[in-house]
Amino acid sequence: MTGRVSTFTWLSGARALLEIGWIGWYEGPAFRNALWSRSTLLLVRRLLLALVLTFAGLSQAWANPMLLVDRATLQVLYAEQAGQPWHPASLTKLMTAYVTFEELAKGTVTLDTPVTISRNAYNQAPSKSGLKIDSTVSLKDALYILVVKSANDIAVAIAETVGGSESNFVAKMNETAGRMGLTATNFVNPHGLHDPRQVSSARDLAIIALYIEQSFPQYMPMFRTGVVNLGKARLESNNGLLEGFAGTTGMKTGYVCASGLNIVATVDRNGRQLLAVVLGGSSGRERNERAAELFLNALGGRLQPTGQSVLTLANAAGAAPVDMRPLICGKDAKEYVAAQEAAFPMGLEDQPSYLTEELAVSEYTAIDLGRIRTGIALPRPRPAHMPIFGTPAPVESAAIEDVLRPALTAGGLDIALPRPRPADL
Repeated sequence: MTGRVSTFTWLSGARALLEIGWIGWYEGPAFRNALWSRSTLLLVRRLLLALVLTFAGLSQAWANPMLLVDRATLQVLYAEQAGQPWHPASLTKLMTAYVTFEELAKGTVTLDTPVTISRNAYNQAPSKSGLKIDSTVSLKDALYILVVKSANDIAVAIAETVGGSESNFVAKMNETAGRMGLTATNFVNPHGLHDPRQVSSARDLAIIALYIEQSFPQYMPMFRTGVVNLGKARLESNNGLLEGFAGTTGMKTGYVCASGLNIVATVDRNGRQLLAVVLGGSSGRERNERAAELFLNALGGRLQPTGQSVLTLANAAGAAPVDMRPLICGKDAKEYVAAQEAAFPMGLEDQPSYLTEELAVSEYTAIDLGRIRTGIALPRPRPAHMPIFGTPAPVESAAIEDVLRPALTAGGLDIALPRPRPADL
């Protein structure tokens, strides 16, 4: 046979090479303990897979952007392609939630504000809440559905309610991104369904998550909830760490073909407060296991502060976002996933897993109020078993740049917070 060797051949070769023990040899206990740190082994494993994917013409996607941050100090513990532009998918909803929290703090809306499913909201592609056109829920319930189920119809309904229109709300998202110094980030919609112009980076997404926790801790229970009960439906989170990794406190997953499988996760364990971002996973298993691996490496002392703050990480200026669609949803997807499984088998059947706990997830009950007239207060009191948030203190938008200052001080980092990006970005 002459000509270019097929992608299938190269990826099959990669799988065979990895399965017969090259990676196992590198990870042998005696060899590892004598010479290699876990982070070095990660690099070796990725380099071997990268070599094969390069020959297959798939080198753009071999390395997932990953980031691990100490939330108490903002110190970076691990960063790999953290500034690479990437499609955020439903991680977009972190900013959707943040903008809504700001409007709650300003008093322009309340947790009881009715959120109605418009035809525009109803027509969004899945994932969806299952609510019909003109159905109404409280803003509080809508936020739970947004965060837990990642419902795209609810994202649009919230945007229309809070912003007056979807486009106005998206403008608020981008204005907030500018104030946060998110130089790789641009939003086109409030849900994350794919648009090539909708981009962010691991660094920027971590900062959004940090702002949520620091500015609005009263809403963090939303992000650690595993199930929303809505009528007869159980709307479940895709965050496998909630039920498999002790100490997980949230936050959000995301997926479209162009992004691969993404996650932002937070853990409080053994006195540590950690945040991980993993982008571009080939499966939910890989995404969740890689995040858990980062956490365990930090908790075990194998990852130490780099001396850099997440705020000073540089985004890749001028770089184009990686398009994972050919690998995740294209004709080579099966072979690509097989190669990734061979390179990183954690969590597969008959393989060890980092997600070893069997934890009960918290549940929340939302109520479909049917059709109601706007301007009518929702029934009170809410059922007693629902979490009740304290009244948020008013927040001045201009003070957003000072939100993370206490963590910088705790980390011994005296740096300037990011300044607003140029208006044309």
